[in-house]
Amino acid sequence: MFHTITNRYVVIELKTKKLTPADVGQLNFYVAVVDDKLRQAHHKETVGLLLCSDKNEQTVRYSLGRSTSPMAVSGMTYGELPEEEKQTLPAEHQLIEIVTKTLEQRNVP
Repeated sequence: MFHTITNRYVVIELKTKKLTPADVGQLNFYVAVVDDKLRQAHHKETVGLLLCSDKNEQTVRYSLGRSTSPMAVSGMTYGELPEEEKQTLPAEHQLIEIVTKTLEQRNVP
């Protein structure tokens, strides 16, 4: 999605399982593709947001440790994100709307 207020692409990935390092690598791949194919010089840096049903803090720390792209991993709780990450993302109600529509389209309970 493109967030017009912050002038950047936001790549959102939903996982209905516990986070794995491969999930973070996959999100990093998607962010790289968006940067290569869609992002223009006047756009701010693309942000990746991975929403998962469960996460291990150590897995998150190690998985994001060497990432050069701004990414956030959340257990689907917007309020737990650091303030810095919230400022680069759409508002909570926008994310909830997107997630809800996506899950409904995929018939995920």
